[in-house]
Amino acid sequence: MLRNTLWNSVSAAVCAAALNSVFIPAAQAASYHTLKDSPAGTYRIDPAHSLAWFTIGHAGVGVVVGRFDVLSGRYTMDPGHPARDQVRLKILARSIDTNFPMRDHDLRGPDFFNVREFPTIRFASTRYRPTGATTGRLTGTLTLHGVTRPVVFKVREIGAGPVTALPKPWGGYLSGYEATTTIRRSAFGMKAYPGMIGNRVHLHVNIEGVRVAR
Repeated sequence: MLRNTLWNSVSAAVCAAALNSVFIPAAQAASYHTLKDSPAGTYRIDPAHSLAWFTIGHAGVGVVVGRFDVLSGRYTMDPGHPARDQVRLKILARSIDTNFPMRDHDLRGPDFFNVREFPTIRFASTRYRPTGATTGRLTGTLTLHGVTRPVVFKVREIGAGPVTALPKPWGGYLSGYEATTTIRRSAFGMKAYPGMIGNRVHLHVNIEGVRVAR
């Protein structure tokens, strides 16, 4: 029995090693590192590797986290001429997901996002001001629930460079950013349940883009 147990263990280890060698790309064998090439160019946002999410206070005791699963857009970055930088982002409001279907149904309704009347959330930049080698402030307008207000995102460049291990449409010359800001939901006409739901909403956007033009 001991011999069989040892043999089974060895066989399992050999099979696992063989499977790993077949299914894990060679690029994954190297240690992870951040690409630091130039992010200059125009990019199509990759929805499969991008996410818009938020946090908001709940009942005075906790925090609810939600996300939007469908987003698209483009951005242009030019470190040598930041005045040319532009970002256009569109989010499908009904793609909201807070891990509670009943709550998501209410959030899609007239008390909150009212997705039938206002199906999309949009951001359009007006100015980018660098604050460091890989950081900056992105000023623009956010249209939410049919209301357009100015907002300022804090932006951090994650990395940029050629990624050959990924096939199309995900691979190619990529760049990635994270951006954060805080808004008041009441400023966008969403005032329901002020005693149970916080007014301040912390927005986070994580984006990867595929370069389509230099």
